[in-house]
Amino acid sequence: MTEQPTIHGDVAAGFGPVADAFRRNFAQHGEIGAAVAVYAGDRPVVDLWAGYRDRRRTLPWERDTIVPVFSSTKGMAAFVVASAVSKGLLEYEEPVATYWPEFAAQGKDAVTVRQLIDHQAGLSGLDTVVRLAQIADLDGLAPILAAQKPAWKPGTRHGYHAITLGLYQGELVRRVDPGHRTLGRIFAEDFAGPLGLDFFIGLPAAEPMERIATLASARGLDLLRYERDIPLRIGAEIYAKRGYSHAALTNPRCGAPARATRREFLEVELPGSNGVGNARALARVYGAAAASTGALPVDDSLLERLAAADTADDVPADDLVLKTKSRYHLGFRKSRGTFRFGSDKRAYGTTGLGGSFGFADPATGLGFGYSMNRLGMAVLDDVRSRNLREAVLRCHI
Repeated sequence: MTEQPTIHGDVAAGFGPVADAFRRNFAQHGEIGAAVAVYAGDRPVVDLWAGYRDRRRTLPWERDTIVPVFSSTKGMAAFVVASAVSKGLLEYEEPVATYWPEFAAQGKDAVTVRQLIDHQAGLSGLDTVVRLAQIADLDGLAPILAAQKPAWKPGTRHGYHAITLGLYQGELVRRVDPGHRTLGRIFAEDFAGPLGLDFFIGLPAAEPMERIATLASARGLDLLRYERDIPLRIGAEIYAKRGYSHAALTNPRCGAPARATRREFLEVELPGSNGVGNARALARVYGAAAASTGALPVDDSLLERLAAADTADDVPADDLVLKTKSRYHLGFRKSRGTFRFGSDKRAYGTTGLGGSFGFADPATGLGFGYSMNRLGMAVLDDVRSRNLREAVLRCHI
């Protein structure tokens, strides 16, 4: 048991179990600093934060504290792609090469937008070493992405495109946007601005680093105390410097996850992996999507497609990178197999390295967001996130 912090914020009537679960995460699961939020459509029903935003536990986690959420960013990027589809700029079943002719190289001419964003394109790794400075040079990066040869026959298997997905999405969206805006700029102007979100894909120079929580990796005795899902197979591939996991997780060269709170990493746009924000922003977007409130620049009919399950792909399949069974749908994870979230199979969202999570639950009209600074080891289902989302469901069952 650890010291119990003061829980700040509010919960609506009937959502007390979420506050109880949040408090237990600090007492029993090694939480340092964290926030959880739930929106019923456009209305906040849970908005809590507690703990510290630094490893030494000297700086309190504030209401406006933000933190890197890694692949939870993928959900925000998927909504940007969905907005382009809503505007008729993209179509999921159209070949990527229709919009980006150079992408057809190395036999990728038939790869569809859907296959790309659902991790089926075989582009989870890059043969060319790419560093942060190159990621900022979009015109220089595009030929490297287009020239990449798929690691498997596109459409036949899937493997998590941990870092590369956001780069491909970013170039695709930049090519079809009438103003050729970057994905991060589209998110800032069409989503974050109108909805008042504290979330950035590409941290602006004006944002002070002091409000961003620093990260802590689980190590030593904490591994025994708090971790039950250590990804040994992934770790073995990375150690051996070979295999799908190694290729996907070590290039582009972005640095150790625990060092993500640094401006040179956060200021570039990595729409699949370096968003920085808070639980409130995640829950706000997913709540608007779950309840089809009209607050998002995405048509209701398309939101229904995001929630739908395609029977042909309804069974989780082996993920070549994450070494688990997973199911992707139009850029989002779906609730399937041993990783279930939300009220039913219509729920969709994305998880982030370390434990962050955001998802929409169309059955209840709820959006969920969780962010924290102690990086857990679970591949998908971090116990802290699970405790919180199960508490949310108990409030509505």
